Order: sequence, then C-alpha cells, then structure tokens
Amino acid sequence: MAQTYAPEVAGLGTTPITNSFGGVQGGRVRRFRATVPFTGQAIADTVVLAKVPAGYTFAYGIINATATLGASATIAIGVAGTAGKYRAAAVQTVTGPVLFGVAAAADDAPLTAEEDVILTVAVAALPISAEFAVVDLYFSAP
Repeated sequence: MAQTYAPEVAGLGTTPITNSFGGVQGGRVRRFRATVPFTGQAIADTVVLAKVPAGYTFAYGIINATATLGASATIAIGVAGTAGKYRAAAVQTVTGPVLFGVAAAADDAPLTAEEDVILTVAVAALPISAEFAVVDLYFSAP
C-alpha cells in the first residue's frame, strides 16, 4: 500500500528530513476577537475586526450573535477587495455560536503582509437594536 504525505508535512518523506512550517504544524493558535454592534450598520458598511500580522495562517472563525440578522441582511468576512475571503456573504439565521471558514483560505500559505480583516454588510442593513455579534478569528503562527 502506498504512503503519501500531506503538503504540510511533505518534508518528512525526503532525505534529509525537513521540518514543516511551524505556523501549521505545531504552531500556536491566536484568537482575534471583535464585537459588532448591530445598530448603525448600513448596507455596504465595513467593520474592521482585526489586524493580523504577516506569517499567520487562517484556521477558522466563530460568530456568536445575540440575535439573527433578519431574513435578508448578509455579512461577509474578509479583506478589502475580497470581502468573502474567510466567510462568504450569508445570512446569520441563528443565535449562538456558528463556525465558519472558507477552505481556500484555510489552506493558504501564511500571510505575506499584515492584513486588516473586515466584516462587510450587504443586501440590507443590520437590525436596529441593542443586539450584537462577537466574531472570533483563529489563526496559527510559529
């Protein structure tokens, strides 16, 4: 039976053995937390969630909303120019924690430059209320 190696550990199958990048094998997970108040968030508004340093690799995110966004308001999480890099635009239809992540971002190479992660509101404004969402972004780094 053939044995193959995942790209992150390909060096284990070479001679001499080479170490994997510490940001994805044996790295430390760092959390970036941001609270997004619903009041005042109109269509096309962006909210800066985090400034992630170069060298970090995206793992996943969690949105924990105190209320749903209604039937039509959508949110995307990404960067300027790629609004859905980490979470494609979608309606948040439940309260409580919801896991998110775009596979193409999760298997990206480490960031080559610092990155401002933003939440983008689309289709409709967020509900006008005292409700909010907490967004946790998880990245790994050596």
